[in-house]
Amino acid sequence: MCGILGLLLHDPSVDAAPDICEGLSLLQHRGQDACGIVTCGPKGRFFQCKANGMVRDVFDEKAISKLIGGMGVGHVRYPTAGSSNHAEAQPFYVNSPYGIVFAHNGNLIDGPSLLQYMDATAHRHINTSSDSELLLNLFANNLQQTGKFRINEDDIFNAIGGLMKQCTGAYACVAMLAGFGIIAFRDPNGIRPVGVASRRSNSGKDYLFASESIVADALGFSEWEDVKPGEAVIITRSGVSRKRVAEHATFAPDIFEFVYFARPDSVLDGISVYRSRMAMGDALAVEVDKVLKERGITVDVVIPVPDTSRVAALNLAQKLNLPYREGFIKNRYVGRTFIMPGQQIRRKNVRRKLNAMALEFSGKNVLLVDDSIVRGTTSKEIIQMAKDVGAKQVIVASCAPPIRYSNVYGIDMPSRTELVAYGRTTQEIAEAIGADLVVFQTLPDLVASVRQFNPSIPTFDCSVFTGEYVTGGVSEEYLHQLELLRADNVKNKLAANSLESKGEGSVVNGFHDRETMVASSGPINRADDTVGLHNTWNVS
Repeated sequence: MCGILGLLLHDPSVDAAPDICEGLSLLQHRGQDACGIVTCGPKGRFFQCKANGMVRDVFDEKAISKLIGGMGVGHVRYPTAGSSNHAEAQPFYVNSPYGIVFAHNGNLIDGPSLLQYMDATAHRHINTSSDSELLLNLFANNLQQTGKFRINEDDIFNAIGGLMKQCTGAYACVAMLAGFGIIAFRDPNGIRPVGVASRRSNSGKDYLFASESIVADALGFSEWEDVKPGEAVIITRSGVSRKRVAEHATFAPDIFEFVYFARPDSVLDGISVYRSRMAMGDALAVEVDKVLKERGITVDVVIPVPDTSRVAALNLAQKLNLPYREGFIKNRYVGRTFIMPGQQIRRKNVRRKLNAMALEFSGKNVLLVDDSIVRGTTSKEIIQMAKDVGAKQVIVASCAPPIRYSNVYGIDMPSRTELVAYGRTTQEIAEAIGADLVVFQTLPDLVASVRQFNPSIPTFDCSVFTGEYVTGGVSEEYLHQLELLRADNVKNKLAANSLESKGEGSVVNGFHDRETMVASSGPINRADDTVGLHNTWNVS
């Protein structure tokens, strides 16, 4: 999962970087592995700063001061496929044609065939294992076909329309053309979110693209609109152009955005994330009440697992007329464990992140409410923490159904065998995580909780619960290859290879076993090199 942002200020003499940096900090929950900003200054020159790390660590005052220009693109990421190499920090850049900068949230499922096309037909070199670079080069190659000295909006719409015919998967993208403007587009199913907003300035209107509406709210933008599925939006200082460039497909935004990823104060596709989580708590209360009565179990207190489940837990407690208590105190300086790479790192950081207060647990039957149970790592540690401070019984209620299938659209749920619900019954899941009882939200209730706020959305991508992929084209062979690529041990190996590429071991051209990630002929750059643009990060 990633966060993307594009900004165009009407006054080109004002630098966009400070606002972009602030916007990225508001999207930090969407990715903590790497971040980057590229701005466009006088005469179409690009200025870049990107690196592994959090926004606050990469962008200090000195770094921001070097990002000149009144428009730019920003990105925060964590790796879903491929590696965590510095070279895969976005935005990406190609110089031809016209100079393009590109940021992407999502995942393509037809990468190998597209790589073959890039190599054999388009003759474009792909330097990283990121499918974002693939999308950029598809876009660039389609623009190249115009053969024009200068392009217009229709050329860009045609290039994006061609891209949508060529690739399959989930993608919300923001691009910038040197000296021209910023562009956003969204896959035909609208799986990943992106929207547009405007702000009055002294000289005219500023425009913003962002993954979530919270960025617009915080930066003083208004008139937030979601980019529609299959739509492209082009913004220059002369105006805004919008066009649907893809054939009609089922609109199916990812429901996990509402369950976990998005901030509660965001509105996605006309749906308040906060209100949807309230509704999840109401629906879950009905299911919990039914199961507890069947089992003859009483609960003394409802405690949320911070932070995402708080809204749902409070509504559940109110509906069941049970006390709501904050039993876990969170260290806010530890990142979100779900998006931390590596099972050992996640497990260790759970106890660094949370502390259980014995006062709220000792001698009580506790109902813990969580947004979802993925690997079970966090749940198991939290349940043990509750029992360590004296809880009699620990019942876990999940706002989401059991997650039994891989996500192929940009969420890091790697091997199905790493999912605690895979191949297990509800009782077996409870035993695996050490709970006395687990209650899951039903899928119809989850969908209804979200859809009631925008009935015009026909369906949601619920593939992690059902194994049904809205784009099609997801074979067992593809899932197997994806699991090999994403598995934690592969990520750990890639991290080790990155160290070796800096001289701590043997390495050829910066890559180990590159064919498992990107099949490309021609010379290969070192994995930790930044290709094309000068990177001002950590430069005095």
